[in-house]
Amino acid sequence: MLIISLVLILALIAMRLANNLKIPQLLLFMLLGVSFNFFGVDFTNYAFSNQVASLALMFIIFYGGFGTKWKMSKPVAKEAIILSFLGTILTALITGLFVYLVFDFSLLEALLLGSIIGSTDYASVSDVLSSRHLKLKYNTDSLLELESGSNDPTAYTMVVLFVTLLQGENINVPSLIILQIGLGLALGFVLGWIFIRLLSFLQLQEGMEVILLAAAALFTYQFTNEIGGNGYLAVYIFGIYIGNKEFVGKRGVVFFFDSFTNLAQIGLFFLLGLLSNPSSIVSMMPIALVIMLFMTIIARPASVYGLMFPFKMQSNQLAVIAFAGLRGAAAISFAISVVNSNTPSMNDIYHIVFDICLLSSLIQGGLLPVISQKTNMVDPEDASLRNFNSLQDKSDVGFLATKIKEDSSLVNAYIRDINLAFEFIIAKILRQGETIVPNGDVQLLAGDIIVLAGRSYFDVVGTDLLEFRINNYNSWVNKKINTIKLDRSALIVLVLRDDNELVVPNGDTVILEGDTVLVLGLKDIKGKI
Repeated sequence: MLIISLVLILALIAMRLANNLKIPQLLLFMLLGVSFNFFGVDFTNYAFSNQVASLALMFIIFYGGFGTKWKMSKPVAKEAIILSFLGTILTALITGLFVYLVFDFSLLEALLLGSIIGSTDYASVSDVLSSRHLKLKYNTDSLLELESGSNDPTAYTMVVLFVTLLQGENINVPSLIILQIGLGLALGFVLGWIFIRLLSFLQLQEGMEVILLAAAALFTYQFTNEIGGNGYLAVYIFGIYIGNKEFVGKRGVVFFFDSFTNLAQIGLFFLLGLLSNPSSIVSMMPIALVIMLFMTIIARPASVYGLMFPFKMQSNQLAVIAFAGLRGAAAISFAISVVNSNTPSMNDIYHIVFDICLLSSLIQGGLLPVISQKTNMVDPEDASLRNFNSLQDKSDVGFLATKIKEDSSLVNAYIRDINLAFEFIIAKILRQGETIVPNGDVQLLAGDIIVLAGRSYFDVVGTDLLEFRINNYNSWVNKKINTIKLDRSALIVLVLRDDNELVVPNGDTVILEGDTVLVLGLKDIKGKI
């Protein structure tokens, strides 16, 4: 426990240093893990590490899908899916054949190594771009996000295939691929559909959605694996399905998994360093450097340029996509699982993968911003395409809705004539299910729902506002608010009815049994209710 707490604190310090030094954060996490070897920590428990790595990668892939906005990714979906499937296969095979021809590897072992490092890591790319505040043109960010989030399952299927062949087991390759992909796709969608309905049915207390979602993601991953499917693909599709639906508590889910997946990334890269041997890192470095350079200069570009040729992309876009193939979390997890499986090997695959990830993070991660700028791929406007719900997910923008009643003074009023005394703006108007853009010439009608936008508020103190439910023993039951004795400094702010009706109270409002009442400034609740 002492070591774990120390690692987390050091990792946060490493994040700060990485930002200041403008180097990839994940590189420092790897080096942090290596540094523990110099203090006498000898950790070689691959079985435990494999369980931790698989769990961490599962949540990383799930949240990668959850954070993928399909409306933004749809214009580049064909290109991204082709790269994630065929691109991963081609990169792995080209790299594997190169390793077989140049180094002392058997063909199957070389193809296994190519498969382990075949997928790209968007978290690493995103880390580099976000730390430099760079956004890429032509929706390239979304393309890389969708490709990198969905290519890990392809690489995993290839790893399973070559591990099985190296262990001498009989295997029907087409059946394996069809079963892995078919079950992964089907169960991802089906379980996502079931979860959304289960969430609506349970009507959980605030914050409990995170627990249900984490449990559902775990179930999707493990159940798919148990029946022979690709658990990583299933949980990625599950994440996309859920992430593009709206539900109560989604904002809390986003904040939780933002932090949790960062922790998973830290843990994976630290674990990779902790399991390593410094002398093996040095001895495998020349082999890893040659392989990494070959992938960066030949294998990845050949796959990208070849597969993207029919789409007539810009040359500078292709150059950045080809270079942005950083290796990361998936390669680490796959390397650990291969070592744990006792697959026959003539070479130190684990430390070769370690060095490739290290060099990829250092060289590709360090040069990606430079290449993006030199190729004129940086969007100078730094546009951010976010919708109402994603704005609430990660920013301090909040939205309020109010309905225009028939007796309201705002009926037939023009938007230009409404004077909002506070720093709010009318973001949109809902009229009979249709969205009305709130231009100045728009006239409000009875039944319209006005959506106001403004800055959300978080109470640091958190004790000024009290919420309590009115039961049949309460002295406030069936009383008007103007007859209830409160401190002069106290105010009933809001009343929530059981049928989800929100009541803005005035002196004549009657408090009913079952109401939930919010009171501001009530210092001594005893004797007041």
